[in-house]
Amino acid sequence: MSKRVAGPEIERLIQLLAKVPGLGPRSARRAALHMIKKKEQLMAPLAGAMAEAVEKVRVCSNCGNVDTSDPCTICTDPRRDGAILIVVEDVADLWALERAGTMSARYHVLGGTLSPLDGIGPDQLNIRQLVARVAEGGVAEVILAVNATVEGQTTAHYLTDQLEGFEVKVTRLAHGVPVGGELDYLDEGTLAAALKSRTAF
Repeated sequence: MSKRVAGPEIERLIQLLAKVPGLGPRSARRAALHMIKKKEQLMAPLAGAMAEAVEKVRVCSNCGNVDTSDPCTICTDPRRDGAILIVVEDVADLWALERAGTMSARYHVLGGTLSPLDGIGPDQLNIRQLVARVAEGGVAEVILAVNATVEGQTTAHYLTDQLEGFEVKVTRLAHGVPVGGELDYLDEGTLAAALKSRTAF
């Protein structure tokens, strides 16, 4: 049995930090120790920011993004192209696409992927809301920006079936060779997808 080397408050801080994705018990200890050493410069502002986030962060009732306003700033931005709707699995995917900055479209966050083995069916995801948004009109293209996993592709096929009755173009992200990638280092699945999705030069 390991001995406790700090007070209960510090132990609780470590236990909570260990629940953050990417931080295990050791990393949580290091992070806690670093914050304690920089209590005034780091810990106090962080605690304030977290308290403010708990108070103000909302889930957008329109698209599922997280923001301090509902509807979120993306949904209310008049410069966005409302005819293009990018469907993502999670808010992290939305943020990744926004960092890329290649399209000024609107989004729809599913909240995961279909996974019958894990008990996640259509009713556990924001699929009904997506269909309702398309049914309202004004959407010309739905881009399925889901991960290239079995669950992601299953979800993409299901969504395509659900949107079949609407006059909307359904596309998906291209799969294949990444920019700067060398063929020798790619797996067979990526190479097969790249050949299948080849384009004119």
